[in-house]
Amino acid sequence: MFVPFPLEQIAFREPLPVNIWDPAGVLLLRRGEVIRDEAHRDLLQSHLPMVDEDEYRQWTFRYTAAIDRKLRSNESLQAIAGVSRPMGVEPPRATDPNERPLAELWPDLHAVLGLLLRQGGQASDFMGRLQGLERRLLDGLRSRVDDSLFVLVQMLQDRALGYCTTHALLCGVLCHLVSGTLGWEASRRQSLLRASLTMNIAMSRLQDVLAGRPGPLSSEERACIDAHPREGAVVLHRLGVRDEVWLKLVRHHRAEWPAAAVAASNDPIVPMAQLLHLADVFVARISPRADRKGLPAQRAARDISLGPDGQPTPLGAAFIKTLGVYVPGSYVRLANGELAVVARRGRKANAPLVFSLVGRHGMPLGEPALRDTSDPGLEVREGVAADAVRVRIHSAKLLARL
Repeated sequence: MFVPFPLEQIAFREPLPVNIWDPAGVLLLRRGEVIRDEAHRDLLQSHLPMVDEDEYRQWTFRYTAAIDRKLRSNESLQAIAGVSRPMGVEPPRATDPNERPLAELWPDLHAVLGLLLRQGGQASDFMGRLQGLERRLLDGLRSRVDDSLFVLVQMLQDRALGYCTTHALLCGVLCHLVSGTLGWEASRRQSLLRASLTMNIAMSRLQDVLAGRPGPLSSEERACIDAHPREGAVVLHRLGVRDEVWLKLVRHHRAEWPAAAVAASNDPIVPMAQLLHLADVFVARISPRADRKGLPAQRAARDISLGPDGQPTPLGAAFIKTLGVYVPGSYVRLANGELAVVARRGRKANAPLVFSLVGRHGMPLGEPALRDTSDPGLEVREGVAADAVRVRIHSAKLLARL
């Protein structure tokens, strides 16, 4: 579908960002060619220049994304006003030769953490290996938060991967991001991240088994689940952990406090443990299991953010403020009937950037189409559980388009 293209926004002798057509589908100028001068532009205007709607949307998003990055970085109004519409094809971003693509980094970290959790109390050089993983995890998050969330949420759907480890990685990332929104000091955030990664060390193998097996728990399995917070702290202490905040968080990560008790407590461990509990519950609810489907991410986020009175709790509000209503990697249905995967959080919590995967008539799109859900007619209508999606996603290819 073609839409009018505003040639007046194109500088003379700058490469065109898109192909320009007339209403009959005749190509007027190719992407990368230039408008020479005003007379050339007037001639093109006489042919009613048009552009493919998806190409125009992607070009426009590059502009709004540049503004959004400056807003998120709290840059000055002058710097924000100085953002110009991007022209032509951007050259590839210069990357550190040691920087791994995120679609490779997170599975690699998964393998490292999975081995550490399975070895449990028998792990050698536990602290050194965990600290190395932690450094790589934080490097991966720097400036690439949405891509990291996308990859991790998608990894939850891969049943060939150990669920316990994917759960731990995503919980760690969520806690790190939300604690940053809350302005917690670095030492508290570090203890929280390490507790998130290791909270299920005493039942990692069982957690993987149960994720892929339907049916009721045995009495022995139930006893292991009930004891694992306490046993996990014991294992970590034997491995050399002396950070009492980390150990207390592991011991109490399954505890749930009323919002009023969290607000009234003078113990800094309480809100930290409650945030870890919220992340733990959120990830568990969106994860498909052998005996149940996962919940749509927006429903799970809503459930953990509200107190018994139906109002957002302070921690729940921070969770939504940080992640948005629709976390990257989750699925949504748009107002136009398309099924899409969330690619980026938007400036508004309920208006993410998405890739449409399935058209309004139920047929998979040949090429996923980028959509900005803040546009009229493309609003998110509802969240969709991952189990309901039958389209395979190639994370690396999709992320390369952003």
